[in-house]
Amino acid sequence: MSARLEQLTALLKPSVEALDCDLWGIEYLSQGRHSTLRIFIEKSSGVSVTDCERVSRQLSSVLDVEDPISGEYVLEVSSPGADRTLFTLEQYTQFIGEQVSIRLRTAFDGKRKFKGQLRGVENEDVVVAVDEEEYLLPISSIEKATIVPQF
Repeated sequence: MSARLEQLTALLKPSVEALDCDLWGIEYLSQGRHSTLRIFIEKSSGVSVTDCERVSRQLSSVLDVEDPISGEYVLEVSSPGADRTLFTLEQYTQFIGEQVSIRLRTAFDGKRKFKGQLRGVENEDVVVAVDEEEYLLPISSIEKATIVPQF
């Protein structure tokens, strides 16, 4: 996790938890004047629009006071959804056996994209099986990993 995301997590997590939600993860997409700060929240009873609204209002106030991001950005608060992004090793562990789509920052074995079954976590590596072959992908190399919903 980047230093910026660690700082944002430390700043925002207490406010999210005070509203009886869990902070699932944070994405910051820096695109000049059209940057987006996306906050994913989770709740055992399910995330409602009202939860998103309450968390958004609270986090907006915190961000206005602390001002951790220079420039303009759009704040979005939502549930992780069925195709949720995985951020931590603990989250990968929760979804062992599920189908995942993983994109790496740099190529591994000549590939940046892997789609297969999440088999486990070993130390700081995510184990994914693609076409009968297992890959150990360092979490630090993963740009984005999402669950592939099975319907």
